[in-house]
Amino acid sequence: MFFRCGVAAAALHVVADALLALEPGVSVGEHWPAVTFPLAILLVAGWAYPGLRPGLRAGLGLSLGVLMLVAAGVAVAAASQEGADIDEVTGFLLFPAGIALLALGALVLWRSRRPKGHIYLRRTLKAVGGLVVAYWVVVPIGFAWVATHRPASAPEAAELGRPYEEIRLQTSDGLELAAWYVPSENGAAVITYPSGEGSAAEAAMLASHGFGVLALDARGYGESEGDPNAFGWGATADIDGAVTYLKSRPDVEAGIGGLGLSVGGEQMLEAAADNPDLRAVVSEGAGERSIRETLLFGPAAALTIPHQAVLTTAVAVFSGDKPPPALDDAASGIAPGATFLIYGEQGQAGEELNVDYFDAAQEPKELWEVPGAGHTGGLDAQPAEYERRVTSFFEQHLLDRPARPFAP
Repeated sequence: MFFRCGVAAAALHVVADALLALEPGVSVGEHWPAVTFPLAILLVAGWAYPGLRPGLRAGLGLSLGVLMLVAAGVAVAAASQEGADIDEVTGFLLFPAGIALLALGALVLWRSRRPKGHIYLRRTLKAVGGLVVAYWVVVPIGFAWVATHRPASAPEAAELGRPYEEIRLQTSDGLELAAWYVPSENGAAVITYPSGEGSAAEAAMLASHGFGVLALDARGYGESEGDPNAFGWGATADIDGAVTYLKSRPDVEAGIGGLGLSVGGEQMLEAAADNPDLRAVVSEGAGERSIRETLLFGPAAALTIPHQAVLTTAVAVFSGDKPPPALDDAASGIAPGATFLIYGEQGQAGEELNVDYFDAAQEPKELWEVPGAGHTGGLDAQPAEYERRVTSFFEQHLLDRPARPFAP
């Protein structure tokens, strides 16, 4: 009874989140995977629970309890940012329900213990099995939920070095995105992505050299419409919409480029592979965004592959987006456009794959491991050299100027 009550609370939240509390610009049809798959799993779990062995009942209760608390935490965070809607209200119910399922799972586990036989061996095997299930299943599903439901925060005004205007632009799939635009003084323009506020320093640097800068907020973030997705899947339409906007600007007479940070760098590579109007892109801090990149590590990733497979599947279900192409494939399709890959010497796990992306890319291309830099920290760690390299790259490929020499 307690378990099925918890399942009912989870099912109610799934329906409210996917069907009743839609983000601006999003239709119900886009959320059908986020309803059908979780509901099917919950219904099967509720039906099968009484007939399962005690260890499986305990594991199912503990796993679902943890995931419900994760979803409840996201609901509280969203309510603090945006106010409580029906999905937040149903999310609040997951707190007591999740705690009840954790207590139920622990109770079933305690009662199922055997006082005789290989006690310590059994307990060790159960503990190892529990950790494996947590790492391969519970953690990636919880992370996928957070990645596709993270609440947006209102952006603060940024200092971009020159006057800018607040604009709204349209994407091909019908969303309205928010951006700041600094008009071009040299005829070229660069899109910074995925956050105007988060890329303000890089935007100001480019603006100081006369480039037009379109500092774009990705779908689902800032004041842009759409569902959030921390992995950026499906967001190349954002960049394409920005390119279309810049082509309409009378001050943009030369080339259009892009500078993406982290997931924005990954999306910039994918967009440039399919959009010839993006003549040059800088990608800083690109890493893994699906299991396709994890497979590039080869046998060394054997223990990580199940985790990434579940994560990729969960993100696809919760977002309704198909996994994007592998980044090495995207990099290989950018030429004759130019590619500049940047990653930090002390960057996060996965950034070392930039070497693979560089090897896959065709000329013209550049690669720079920034000494002393963390994730997307190139400008902070090496400000003068970063400015020289990035502005020279855009001057060369957007304005057809000779490359400037770099510091040794």
